[in-house]
Amino acid sequence: MSVNAPTRESILETIKETIEKKSVELLHMQFVDLEGTLKHVTITARQLDQAVNGQTMFDGSSITGFTPINQSDLYLVPDITTFAVLPWTEEEGYSEARFLCSVKKPDGSDFEGDPRNVLKKTVKRAKDKGFSISVGPELEFFLFETDEYGLPTQRTQDVGGYFEPSPKDDGEKVRLAIYKALKMLGFTIEASHHEVAEGQHEINFKYADALASADAATTYKWVVKTVAKQFGLHATFMPKPLAGANGNGMHVNISLFDDEKQENSFYDDSNKLGLSSTAYSFIAGLIDNVKDFVAVTNPLVNSYKRLVPGYEAPCYIAWSASNRSALIRIPATRGAGTRVEIRCPDPTANPYLAFAVIASAGLDGVDRELAAPASIDADIFSMTPAEIEERGIDNLPTSLEQALERFETGDIGQKTLGEHAFNEYLSLKRGEWDEFRMTVHDWEISTYQSKF
Repeated sequence: MSVNAPTRESILETIKETIEKKSVELLHMQFVDLEGTLKHVTITARQLDQAVNGQTMFDGSSITGFTPINQSDLYLVPDITTFAVLPWTEEEGYSEARFLCSVKKPDGSDFEGDPRNVLKKTVKRAKDKGFSISVGPELEFFLFETDEYGLPTQRTQDVGGYFEPSPKDDGEKVRLAIYKALKMLGFTIEASHHEVAEGQHEINFKYADALASADAATTYKWVVKTVAKQFGLHATFMPKPLAGANGNGMHVNISLFDDEKQENSFYDDSNKLGLSSTAYSFIAGLIDNVKDFVAVTNPLVNSYKRLVPGYEAPCYIAWSASNRSALIRIPATRGAGTRVEIRCPDPTANPYLAFAVIASAGLDGVDRELAAPASIDADIFSMTPAEIEERGIDNLPTSLEQALERFETGDIGQKTLGEHAFNEYLSLKRGEWDEFRMTVHDWEISTYQSKF
């Protein structure tokens, strides 16, 4: 901790002053389940002292992927740096606030099924090797109109295209409201724009350390959905909500910083591409392990309908310093901003687990001093199957079933998630695949019922 870093006591004092000034009455103690779905227990501001001491108990057996009913008592421990007043609750003499929390067992030890704890363990492993992990995610979303019951339709909220302004981009006013809410919650917003597909949008926020970035991604998704609903719209991060249109991605920019040298470990100005041996090994680790962790970064049946050629989503395992058809891209910025961008994840991934497996896979390459394969700078989407085979370019799994098979037999999943979270996640997702496999879908009815 630096000399000027705020102490826990000073942070708590500031929180109490804000509670008094903003007339905060309710505190939402937030955490995520195994799928990354945000949950919260609401207490009164008068219970602040008990809350910050980890005395808020809840039933873990009712949370996806947590505990059996005979071991159900768990406790929430707030990260006091995540305290924020919720802008949409503020009115004269009243407001609400939130904390993001980690989960502990009754004996005070970390609950191994808490995704936030999983990421914290990965951060610690990196720290033990002398690295800090920096992450900047980019989450895309669609805005859909709702019906008379408030349920989402398939009608997009606008007809705009990439970077188009109003009047075609009628989503500008929604993005502005989201921007204002995020800014009041402490975000630094770097860009906001219409995406390629009709009704599709993106708002980018500044990178941070891995844990803070996962907290931010979780908060971002909650804010986007909450604000959209205020406009009578439904925001979705579903990877492929519309057939024939681009899907929602969550490109993850990641870098390692050398704690001792206080510099970006991926940068080397003597290299032609400005990349260090650590960066090349990190890239190699991602390429070597991606099939084994894609079930976490792309967790839905629907995720694999986005990962197909022709819609800018990568489906081929390759890297390039500029090529956006490759799985891994190196953005042009160098120096302190040197980073690796992995483009396959989608925003339905649990950000805590996703950032953990990505970092763990890259660090595996650094530990083993793997050599990165040759970069692929040509447009892979325009190559013939023969050219792809000749270059030795492999494919990502094409279904959740394939991804789960690799996740189960590979090393990176269990090593990163730990036994409890790994087994619960695998069971949850295998159940999801089985349900999909046994469901008779509309396409089958329309294609086969009258024909046979």
